[in-house]
This record gives sequence, C-alpha cells and structure tokens, in this order.
Amino acid sequence: MTTPVTGHPPHVFGRTRPSQTGAYPIHMAPARDTHFRDLPPPTGHEPFHLDLKTILPAAAYQAIVDKKKLTFHFNGDMGGIDYAVPQELVAKGMEDDFPPAADPSETPAFLYITGDCVYFNGEVKEYYKQFYQPYEFYHGPIFAVPGNHDGENVAGDTTLDGFIRNFCAPHAVKMPEAGSSQRTAMVQPNVYWTLLTPRANFVGLYSNVPEGGEIRAPQTDWLVKELKTLPTNVPLIVTLHHPVYSADDHHSGSTYMKDVIEHAAQQAGRHPDMVVAGHVHNYQRISKKLVGGTIAPYIVTGAGGYHNLHSIMKVNGQRMIPPVTFDDKQGNPVTLETYSDDHHGFLRMEITDRLITGKYYLVPRPQEPFSKGNRLFDYFNFDWRKKQYLPNAL
Repeated sequence: MTTPVTGHPPHVFGRTRPSQTGAYPIHMAPARDTHFRDLPPPTGHEPFHLDLKTILPAAAYQAIVDKKKLTFHFNGDMGGIDYAVPQELVAKGMEDDFPPAADPSETPAFLYITGDCVYFNGEVKEYYKQFYQPYEFYHGPIFAVPGNHDGENVAGDTTLDGFIRNFCAPHAVKMPEAGSSQRTAMVQPNVYWTLLTPRANFVGLYSNVPEGGEIRAPQTDWLVKELKTLPTNVPLIVTLHHPVYSADDHHSGSTYMKDVIEHAAQQAGRHPDMVVAGHVHNYQRISKKLVGGTIAPYIVTGAGGYHNLHSIMKVNGQRMIPPVTFDDKQGNPVTLETYSDDHHGFLRMEITDRLITGKYYLVPRPQEPFSKGNRLFDYFNFDWRKKQYLPNAL
C-alpha cells in the first residue's frame, strides 16, 4: 500500500489498545502482524511424550509417588533483555521457595515456562544472559513451550534454533551457550509435547509467531489425540504461550487459541482441567463456566522477568475490582477472579489426588528493599475431580 501523494509507504504510528476496540473484549481475533513459521522437525518420536521419571533423581521421583503430591513452579515471559533486575528478582524468589531439608514432595520438582524464554528473537547468543545465568542456582529441571519471541527469528537465523538446541536436545549435554552454568540442555521431544508425571499430565502447545497465535495440523490433530488418550485419573493441563482469555489492555486473549482448544475438546469429548499461558506480562486467574456448571481455570502467568508489565484494562477510567464477569460471546460466562499487574512474580502449584492448589507470589519491585522477599498474593484450591473451587480457607 502506498500513499497517493508521494508514492511512498505510509507512516505507521501507535496501535490501538484492545480495550479500546470494543466492549472490553476478554478475547479477540487480532490482525496478523507477521507470518506463520514452519515448525522444525521433532527431535523425538510420536506421541512426543517425556516422562518426568527419566529426568528427576530416583529418590525425588519416588517421593512424589509415595506422598501422592507434585509441587512445581509455573512462569512465563522470563527473558531479562535490556534490564535484567526483574528477572533476577523472580529467579531469586523461586530459589527461596526451595525449603532446606524439606520433604522432597514439598520441594518444587521443576519450573515450567509458558514461552518467551529469550528476547527478542530467541537467539543462541542470548541464552547465557537470559537463561543459564539467571537460573544457575535454580535447583530443578526447567521445561518450556516456545513463545512468539522464541520463534520470531532474525534474518539469517532459523526459527526456534536456540529453543531446539537448549530445550529439545537429543541428550542432556552442556551446550556452549551455557557458559559457566552447569545446567545441561533439556531433552523435550518436540516444540509441542506432553510431560508425563505421577500426578498430572501437561500437554504443551506451540502457538507460533503471529499475533494471537496460530496452530495448524498436524499439531491440532495431535492435541485431539492427547485429549482422547491421556488417562483421566490425573488432571490434564494444557499449556501454551498466547492466552485464550485475558483482561489486559495490551494484547487481550486470543479467539484463535480459543477456537483451537474448544474444537479439540469437542472432538475428543474432554475439556482440559486447566489452561495456563503467558504472553501477557501480568498474573490473572480466570474461570470459565462449562456446560453442566463445572469450572475450568484459565491462568495467565506472564510476569516472570521481562521488565515491561501489562496493565489490566480499565472501565470508564477506573481499575476493575475482581471478581468481574465477562461475556465470551458464546454463552459461557468468564470471570476474572483476581489479577496482579504491578509486580513480577511466580506461581507455585501443588497437585494431589484431589486438589490443585495454587499460590501466586509477588517478588519485590526493583526499587523496593530486596529483603522484603516473596509475598503471597493469590491462593486457591481447585477440586479437579469435581471441577469446582473449594472455599478459600486461608
């Protein structure tokens, strides 16, 4: 497109915030801002499963089995490019969540990142500064699904090259970019994959690079198979980068991702017990009411270290006071239960044979005393068998 006056491309200015595009959408279908990147070949074999038993020390794994409890961390949008202090504070906060000499079932078994591990283009040369150095003292394995910044390669690079090298390596070897860190590369079998554990299964999707995400076959077919075939005696958690629902004023949730997950759930006859995403740089706990009155939590945990946080949309110039219920335009009420948009933080999850317990911790702001430490912000108990929240007794 050119202007009729000069024949040159038109100027481009600021884009409209999602909260200004309509009646406060909880999800939208944004215009595509870049092209879909073809996926690299998998490094493992279908159905792209990785068993936690092959990663953890035997004693730690056995403690999870014996105590029937899995504890771990969730986070997203971690890369600390340009200004690393927030990422360092979150990393330190998660380190402090490892109690000394604790019962192994109480110790976080791993960190799971919901994308955007390395800004801005997932370059190999950025992995030491944004990944290996900040988590040098994190005491567990780190898993991830890629985000748009992990896949949006610069000219001359191959999409997801850094992610494949460091998260989908054939063997647990120390990569050159690990530098002085002793951490070895993770051995995930693909950029979309399933983590099998004794207490939950995590179906990780790669939502690609375009705004709002884009997931195509064969990944969509694989998702249906996973929903159909994974056992129902433990919860099934879907992870991805672009959130289905978000009440922020920067991205909003994605109608594209909503359609992918709902179509797969309809085909499989099973809805995920929980959906966890990043992309939006804040924390939100959102509940969707399903047919029959059951609940599916949709969580955004994207305040893991990137310095710019995203605000929750305002209504008539005022901050929303949760809970706030939205209409998702298809007859399913969606409730923003709580949010934090002014601190970085991390989500600690505990899963038993009945409950998913979530504890979201805020870490100090860079201008606050670091000795302030972690502060519990959100606490919830979700009965994944009955698919209902329990009253908050904290």
